[in-house]
Amino acid sequence: CMVEAYNQKGDFTWNSLSGGTVGLKPVPLQSLSELERVRLQDVAFKRLLRCHDLGCHITIPKYGHKHKKTLRRKLDSLSKEKSKDKDTTPQAFGIPLSHVISNDRMHKLRQDHPREEHSDPTELMLSFLHLTSSYKRANKELSSSNSSLSSTSETLNESPLPSTPDIAPRTRRRGGVSVDCITDLDDNQSRLLEALQLSLPEEAAGNTKKHHDEKLSLNPIYRQVPKIVDQCCQHLEKYALQTIGIFRVGSSKKRVRQLREEFDQGWEVYMDEEHSVHDVAALLKEFLRDMPESLLTKELYTAFINTMLLNFSEQDSAIQLLVFMLPPCNSDTLQRLLGLLSTVSAHAEDSLDSEGHKVTGNKMTSLNLATVFGPNLLHKQKNSDKEFAVESFARAEESAAIIGVVQKMIDTYDTLFMVPPDLQNELLMSLQETDPDVVDYLLRRKASQCS
Repeated sequence: CMVEAYNQKGDFTWNSLSGGTVGLKPVPLQSLSELERVRLQDVAFKRLLRCHDLGCHITIPKYGHKHKKTLRRKLDSLSKEKSKDKDTTPQAFGIPLSHVISNDRMHKLRQDHPREEHSDPTELMLSFLHLTSSYKRANKELSSSNSSLSSTSETLNESPLPSTPDIAPRTRRRGGVSVDCITDLDDNQSRLLEALQLSLPEEAAGNTKKHHDEKLSLNPIYRQVPKIVDQCCQHLEKYALQTIGIFRVGSSKKRVRQLREEFDQGWEVYMDEEHSVHDVAALLKEFLRDMPESLLTKELYTAFINTMLLNFSEQDSAIQLLVFMLPPCNSDTLQRLLGLLSTVSAHAEDSLDSEGHKVTGNKMTSLNLATVFGPNLLHKQKNSDKEFAVESFARAEESAAIIGVVQKMIDTYDTLFMVPPDLQNELLMSLQETDPDVVDYLLRRKASQCS
């Protein structure tokens, strides 16, 4: 028995195996399950090639294997360090985005379980990656030697069901679930999947084998935003919206360096009204500038720039598809940042408060913000500061295109991260070919969310 879909007058409706009907509506990107987000990258890639001619070679940015290798390298290095001194190991600046998020997770684990036996960093990391071996035992049919460290690190410690009792250690009660058993669960039992990972069968791999080498969650994963980015955004949203020239006015290099060192040492940093908004703004720009690879990735650099060569009516769609192709940690961090920039630009003009008094605008329009942030968000791989400056600023046409792309992202923030029904439909059709039982579970979840 197959899940059925039909399209009537532009409405995409699916019938589940249980007889329910689900009409697809625009949904936030972060509401999709881990499995859907990974598959969406491929669906968006194919749609982009089919509907937009960007005149360049495009590939989906790679991040999974890099993340696994770096976690293993981190484990090796931690095993050699008996002291907890991290002075020589930056925790936030100048390291890959996935490393920053991993460090934040480790810090949270240490905070949540300060008295457990895993006081040594090596033991914490071993506990953190314990799911690797349990997956191998539970899924012997998978021959891949690379376990899903990325998947386990992204879902650990973040259960969407706070009422679920924590009876056993998470590394013991989380495991692989075969696709074949999903339809055996009723609606109440299916809630158990909130704490479980999906084991995808190897025999259904076909041309999409790369997706089936990993165990991906059937539920939304936690928001992958570095703590430093989130804290800076919160501070600026609270204190800087009426600050004229925010992100352009100079800061105290000494105070910014001090904040940077505190984040790099893994300390708990508290920012309040006593911290200058200009220092916090400079810290945020510095974090983005010092990332080894730009937030919008080097693989999509030319594609993003070339969207400005398309007809005006096509540009928004092409940019959105490229955003959907980003790794989850990149798109989540981008969404958090653009949320701030959109809010700042909404306060650019002078206005009147509820009592009729004039409120001075911050003068930072979306164009001004894009001019400041564009080169930090979208640039080619840089080998030195001098080379970076030459690449990013000397080429007037590319610089203008970069600013144009980021300005469009700020202006369309409200819809940029909403997955339209027609793309959801393609995503479900793609999953239907390999995992129809999974589609039925996802439809039941959508139906329960709507109700």
